[in-house]
Amino acid sequence: MRFLADCGIIFRRQMSTLVRSKLSMTAALIQPVLYLVLFGPMLKGVVSSTGADPWKVYVPGLLVQLALFGAGYVGFALIPDLNAGVIERLRVTPISRFALLFGRVARDVVLLGVQAIVLTAMAFLLGLRAPIGGLVVAIVIVVLLAVSLSALSYSLVLALPKAAEHLFAPVANTILLPLMLLSGILLPMSFGPKWLDIVSHIIPFRFAVNAMRDLFDGQYLTAAVGEGVAVTVGLAIFSVVLGSWTFNKENA
Repeated sequence: MRFLADCGIIFRRQMSTLVRSKLSMTAALIQPVLYLVLFGPMLKGVVSSTGADPWKVYVPGLLVQLALFGAGYVGFALIPDLNAGVIERLRVTPISRFALLFGRVARDVVLLGVQAIVLTAMAFLLGLRAPIGGLVVAIVIVVLLAVSLSALSYSLVLALPKAAEHLFAPVANTILLPLMLLSGILLPMSFGPKWLDIVSHIIPFRFAVNAMRDLFDGQYLTAAVGEGVAVTVGLAIFSVVLGSWTFNKENA
């Protein structure tokens, strides 16, 4: 119970900071809608030629992209706290070291969950038709991805040398861009050459995208769904363990 209370303290502090920043809140909600409205219609002709519903192909990928770039860059928010000594001061309080991570991750998950719901609702207005059960499971997958990427993002910041936090942006970009391109987010990897399709199998987010596309199509018991759920859960566990170890090591 003490751990949950400590997480609640950190979560409320992070949420209050987010809510006070009206511009950040507005941008966070508008950005996924812009992707949907401005880029989604361009894929209709490409995907429709295969007989697939373009929205059922694009929206799951866009949700994973939202997790990649929404949660993948949350480490930026940790840098000012590190430089201002906030983390250092929290070390001398009774607050659990692990709560310093989980409270922040909870804030990131809430924000990304709201974004995902807004994006999905807008997609329905534009023509998406998917079963509620599939949507719910897909959102759970997105939440697990947000947990993974948020924990890894904070771990990356803490792993950088002191006074080298400016390297976070280029390092994160270098990691996230190939992850996006090889996940089949915009188009299924089967559309590309065989070698690229093979290489993409080392990217865990590919399995999440494929699983969500089946879920949006009302297919719940396919191999793709099983693989996607297993890989996503495994990645979340690994990321949380790594993030906890990194925070504990930093604050030891």
